[in-house]
Amino acid sequence: MASSAASNFYQEDISMIYVGIDAAKRKHDCCILDPQGKPYPVFSFSNSHDGFQAFFQKLFSICSDKGQIKIGLEATGPYSENLFNALVDRSLPVLRINPLLVKNFKSSMSLRRTKTDKVDAQAIAQMVKEKGDSLQTYSASLYHMEELKSLTRYRLKLVGEQSKLRVSVSRLVTILFPELESLVSRLHLASIQALLIEWPGHQQLADCNLKRLTNLLKKHSRGQFGKPKAIAIQQAARQSIGRVSPSKSLELRQTLKKVAYVQQDLDEVEAQIKEMVDSLHSPILDIPGIGYTTGAMILAEVGDFNRFANADKLLAFSGMSPSKYESGEFKGTTGKMEKRGSSYLRYALYTAAKLVSQFAPQFKSYYQKKRAEQKPYNVALSHVAKKLTRVLYKLGTTGEAYQPQAA
Repeated sequence: MASSAASNFYQEDISMIYVGIDAAKRKHDCCILDPQGKPYPVFSFSNSHDGFQAFFQKLFSICSDKGQIKIGLEATGPYSENLFNALVDRSLPVLRINPLLVKNFKSSMSLRRTKTDKVDAQAIAQMVKEKGDSLQTYSASLYHMEELKSLTRYRLKLVGEQSKLRVSVSRLVTILFPELESLVSRLHLASIQALLIEWPGHQQLADCNLKRLTNLLKKHSRGQFGKPKAIAIQQAARQSIGRVSPSKSLELRQTLKKVAYVQQDLDEVEAQIKEMVDSLHSPILDIPGIGYTTGAMILAEVGDFNRFANADKLLAFSGMSPSKYESGEFKGTTGKMEKRGSSYLRYALYTAAKLVSQFAPQFKSYYQKKRAEQKPYNVALSHVAKKLTRVLYKLGTTGEAYQPQAA
C-alpha cells in the first residue's frame, strides 16, 4: 500500500523524472530519479521483449506523461541499439551519451574507483538531471538518419575489404605473371580480371587459344582491347619469369571472384544510399565536388544540423576544432586539432575538402591562398575542411541553395 501511495503521489505532483540505463548484452540496469534527485530502487531487466515490457510497465507506473520523462542511455554499440529503437518507437526522449562522458562525470562525483552496472546507471541518471539541458535528445530525423549512417559505414567497410583483396591480387600477379602490369593501365580493369579468372597464371595464358583470348578481352573491355592486345599478352606470357604455382593460381582466381562479389554488394549499397539521399533534398549536394557517397556520410554523421548551436559546435563534434591550453598568464597559440568526436565525420569532411578544392572555385581559391601562405598540404586542407563545415552548417540549418562566394 505504501509503495502504491508513493507511486500515486509522484504521478500527481511530479514535474520531471530522470532515467539512467546502463546497457549490456543480456540485461540492462536502470535507475530512476524523482525531481529532487532521490533514486527509486535500481532494477534490472532482460534484453528481450518481456524485459522491455517490464521496463515500460515500471516506468509508466511512476510517470505516465512522456513529456515529463528524460532518459539517458549509454551508447554501447550493438548492446544498446534495440533498446534505443524501442524507446524511440514509443516517442520517448532519449539522450545517447558517450561512455567517456559518463566515466568523466562519475570521476567528478567521487574519487573512489567504483565500477558496477547499478552505479553506472545511477551516474547516467544523475548526469541527465544535471546536464540534460546541455545534451541533445534524438529527434525523429536523427532516428531515421541512423539507417543512412548504417549504410554509409557499411559501405566504408566494403571499400576496405575490396582494397585488401586488390592488394592480394597485385601480390599474386607479381608472383605468377609480373609482366602483365606493364601491358595494361591497371590490373583491376574488368577485362583483365576476367582474363585472370579464366587463366590465372602465365603458363595457362601461354597455352590458351588466341581466338578465345581475343574474344574474352574484346567482350569485357567493350571493344577497347582486341587481337593486338591478346597477342602482346600471350607473347609476354610465353617469356614470363613468373612462378608456376597451382596453389597461387587457385588463390588468385578465388580472390578475384571475391573482388567481384564485394563490388556487387557495393553497387547495391550505393544504389540504396542514392535513393535515401535523393529523398532528403539536401542543398549540400549542390556544392561542386560533393557527390552522393561523401554527401551521404556527412548527412548521416551530422544527423540534424539544428542540434548544434553553431558551426563551432559542429567543428568540435567532428574533432576539427583546435585544442586550447591556458595556464596563468600563458595562452597557447598553436593548439593542435583535437581529433575527438566522430572520426567518420572527420574523414568525410577531409574527403570532401579534397574534392571541393579541385572543383568548387570558392574553395579552390581558398586552398591556393593557404598554400601561398606556405601552409603544408594537410594544414591547408584542414583550413578548407573548416571553411566547408561552416558552409555546410549554414546550408543544413537554413535549407538555402548553395551560392558560391569569393574566398
